[in-house]
Order: sequence, then structure tokens, then C-alpha cells
Amino acid sequence: MRFPSFPTFIRAFHTVTNTTSAFIRSNPTSSLGRTIYNSPQRAVIYRSMPNIPFLGALFGSSSSMADNTNYPVQKPEGEWQAQLSPEQFRILRKKGTEMPGSSTYDKHYPDAGVYTCTGCDAPLYKANHKFDSGCGWPAFWDAVPGAVGQKPDPGLGMMRTEIVCNNCGGHLGHIFKGERFGNPKDERHCVNGISINFSPEDKK
Repeated sequence: MRFPSFPTFIRAFHTVTNTTSAFIRSNPTSSLGRTIYNSPQRAVIYRSMPNIPFLGALFGSSSSMADNTNYPVQKPEGEWQAQLSPEQFRILRKKGTEMPGSSTYDKHYPDAGVYTCTGCDAPLYKANHKFDSGCGWPAFWDAVPGAVGQKPDPGLGMMRTEIVCNNCGGHLGHIFKGERFGNPKDERHCVNGISINFSPEDKK
């Protein structure tokens, strides 16, 4: 099987995603717009990442800006490596991204409870913050007050906003706004399932 050249692939990806996003913004209530956004085919590009060298890096956090935040929980890199599994370390501490649909929390919708940080066990999201976005990653429309920080994540000619645990600085994912899912804040916290755990008890 032959893959297109890398520049051709990036141009095609950029064109398709921009066209789709523009259509949805212009037709937010149309059934076709919502169907395109929620289509399983939207995740096909992500599933091919392991087969295309270096492409997986495009979908993680690309920010090289130094994080000088004085988080309550701070550990040397070696201690984090000893505490976390290799995949947890890659995502939480190295700002990686898990494959869409790979987390059991993607389709996890409890009536009560709280999602906590895998790195430090800090409460991040309540069960009633979670919703089905169809994107392949756990999605939340709000967070526990003060629990999740936001940081600019420039790269690849666009600006995204990274979300991190405000207790240990662990990478959670990215936040997207204005997608009109109908939630109270019109936000989507797109979170790596490996970055969170679930507790049926509401931790304070």
C-alpha cells in the first residue's frame, strides 16, 4: 500500500478539516453538519497514525514553551517515570495523545462520581460534566472549579489551547469552544482517557 507524500497528506488533511469546520459553523443546526462531525470516518485519520512515521506527533501538544508554573505537586522526571506506566508518562508528562476510541472512559457515563488526575489523584471533572461528543475521546463541558488550567499551544500554523491538571501540571488534552453542542458553556474538554481515573465518590 502506498501512502501519499507527507506534504500532500498534510495539505489534504488541512483542506478537509477546514472545509468541514466551516460548513458546521455555517450550518450548526443542520442534520448534515452534525452527521459529518459525529461520523466515525472522522477518526480514520487518527487510526492511521501508527502506520505513518512521525504523524502521531501532530496530534499531541506541540508547545515548546517552558512551563514555569509552581504546581503544588512537583516531582523529578525519574520519579514520574517510576510512578507511571510508559504510556501514562508519554501522555501526562510528554504531552502525547492516545488513539481515539481506545479509552474505556470514552463511552463511560455514570450518574454520579468524579474523574481524577492519574498523576496526582486531584478531582478534575464531575460525572455530570461529561457528554457524548462523538470525537473518540472523553469529553467534558466543564471542570471542577480551579482544577484544570489552560495554556496556549501554538504549532502547525494554528493556535490550540492545552488543558492541564492544576495540581501537578499533567497534560490532559485540549479545549475547544464554540462548537455548539448545546451544553451550558459551549465548550468541549477533549481529554485523554489515560490521564484520568474515576471514583464513584465525589471527592472534595
